[in-house]
Amino acid sequence: MSEIIKVPTMAEYMAQGKNPEVLFWVGCAGSFDDRAKKISKAFARLLNNAGVDFAVLGAEEGCTGDPAKRAGNEFLFQMQAMMNIQVLNGYEVKKIVTTCPHCFNTLKNEYPELGGTYEVMHHTQFLKSLLNEGRLKVEGGKFKGKRITFHDPCYLGRANGEYEAPRELLRKLEVELVEMKRCKSRGLCCGAGGAQMFKEPEKGNKDINVERTEEALEAKPEVIAAGCPFCNTMMTDGVKNKEKEDSIAVMDIAEMIATAQDL
Repeated sequence: MSEIIKVPTMAEYMAQGKNPEVLFWVGCAGSFDDRAKKISKAFARLLNNAGVDFAVLGAEEGCTGDPAKRAGNEFLFQMQAMMNIQVLNGYEVKKIVTTCPHCFNTLKNEYPELGGTYEVMHHTQFLKSLLNEGRLKVEGGKFKGKRITFHDPCYLGRANGEYEAPRELLRKLEVELVEMKRCKSRGLCCGAGGAQMFKEPEKGNKDINVERTEEALEAKPEVIAAGCPFCNTMMTDGVKNKEKEDSIAVMDIAEMIATAQDL
């Protein structure tokens, strides 16, 4: 698997007097977390393979402000948002795609009132649109016939009503999709939202990610599919807690498609 991935920056495009089809918003997790970086790379490979003209902001990208806002620091959120909006508007960005539902929700729903209005898509929505246009091929490959359960990210599902795009991509992988008892609009949070990712949990009988992992394990999956870097971390930790990491993988849908295509 080649690690040379062509990822131009918006500054490079601007220098050539061009605009890309879409801006890939990588997000803090996708930029700095070692596990989430693999999701970013897999998605970039898929974009290259589908012939999508895309760019990233690189060092000019700042945190969207989601953790600050959820933790109650509205002042810090607005500061972070305004800096990003200034950069995005400076590049005349029209369309953004991101692998993080937290970034997706914030850019889509909270930036407009601060002067940042863009067409924002989650990567599963964008991959589905590429599939519909015939630019992306999704075939079963090594996942064909495998039992997969999908964990709905809160900010993709309940917050934005998107349940079908990730499932349609999984069905194209020819997997046996097994739903958890709490799924779609009744899905249970992985426990990372609301800036909880960055602190230790309060005292209680059980961590939320362990509860959610137990629900996933009831479906007897070979892979727990995710569409969010935070969910990926929490479900991975849950699988480790249950000592099942040797038999059950936690993978982002972009990674599954890239793996199936041998990218």
